Amino acid sequence: MKPLFLVNIKPRPQPRNRRRSRPRSSKSRQSDNSPKISAPIQFLWAVIGLLLTIGGTMIEAFWTNFPWDWAQSGVYPVSLGVTCQIGAVLLVGCLGGKNAAALSQIAYLVLGLAWKPVFDQGGGIAYMIKPTFGYIIGFIPGAWLCGFLAFRHKAKLESLAFSCLGGLGVIHFIGVTYLAGLQLFSPLGEGFMALLQGIVRYSIVPLPGQIAIVCAISVLSFVLRQILFY
Repeated sequence: MKPLFLVNIKPRPQPRNRRRSRPRSSKSRQSDNSPKISAPIQFLWAVIGLLLTIGGTMIEAFWTNFPWDWAQSGVYPVSLGVTCQIGAVLLVGCLGGKNAAALSQIAYLVLGLAWKPVFDQGGGIAYMIKPTFGYIIGFIPGAWLCGFLAFRHKAKLESLAFSCLGGLGVIHFIGVTYLAGLQLFSPLGEGFMALLQGIVRYSIVPLPGQIAIVCAISVLSFVLRQILFY
């Protein structure tokens, strides 16, 4: 017998494997929200940072006396015991970013080693045996870290202060490490007591003044970032 009807069954097409769009990670969202600086502007900030670092070496940092003394003693400047050099290093990081900050300090280091008296106590290759040379080397990674942290997000006062503190910490870490190698492991070293004296003189004593500079640079950077719209 012939079948009354025939059913033509065709195989169903297999659905194509569509790639599902994965949700964007928090890092990508942070990179989109972080401000961007063009290469010419970064180079301009690197030049400005170099000039500020050189000039800051020769300018002593001051603040005023406490406000509750203004009525009796008036307003007068009080020395912080440090120069504005650290402030210049951190300022270019907060305003120019990590590349401009690191480039400015590399140029400062090279210029000082090329017999130009731009360092605190002169310049030249012989400056490498100075106990403060490690802090100058620390300017490069310290400025880079400050610029990196400052531009991870939009400008906020607390994030800029954290960036400056991070950069300052790296500068002191590199400086103390270089000082330890110079005093303990080099033929010119004077031993452990000289290392402790150097840490007190170059890290502990100037630290309160440098923290005050960090506060001032954080506020100044925040205001300038708002004016410059990044």
